[in-house]
Amino acid sequence: MLRPLMFALGAVCTFSYAGDLSENSLDAGKVSAQSKPVTLLGQGVEVGQQAPNFKVVDGNFTPVTLDNYQGQAVLLSVVPSLDTGVCSIQTKHFNEKVASEYPSVAMLTLSADLPFAQKRFCKAENIDKIVTLSDSVWRDFGKNYGLIIKDMGLLTRAVFVLDKEHNIVYKQLVDNLSKEPDYDSAIAALKKL
Repeated sequence: MLRPLMFALGAVCTFSYAGDLSENSLDAGKVSAQSKPVTLLGQGVEVGQQAPNFKVVDGNFTPVTLDNYQGQAVLLSVVPSLDTGVCSIQTKHFNEKVASEYPSVAMLTLSADLPFAQKRFCKAENIDKIVTLSDSVWRDFGKNYGLIIKDMGLLTRAVFVLDKEHNIVYKQLVDNLSKEPDYDSAIAALKKL
């Protein structure tokens, strides 16, 4: 069951979590891949709550947290792997069509890709208006937002919009990993900030 999904997402390896993460019961049954439900691990989040802090790394393995963006609205574009078709489209869309319209909003793309792969992707695709961050070291972002796909170590596709106080004002878990997010609804949430 996982092998076709891994190839569909372009994953090269899988990760196991030895019981250290519980299932995300808040978002259970909301995401599928190839018509089969996937189990998400970690603590789910809801619109209206304070966004959990997280610790990820940038392209130089420098730790970055949500606190780095204090006083700034934030869009979190979450993808399983930048080197796959839909993830690439999603990242390019936010970079080319959204970031320039909202220069005061921090636009972050998060994935479990290694920073080296993220840097290579950004250079090849001219990604220059959004920041790519890796959850590959501590899995802290995926755990705190309930986005880790069980037995794969990848993050599920999602979009969050946080206001300047980092309250979650918009959340979309894309119901099928092979689909793009609802860009219009994310943009509508940005317009309300």
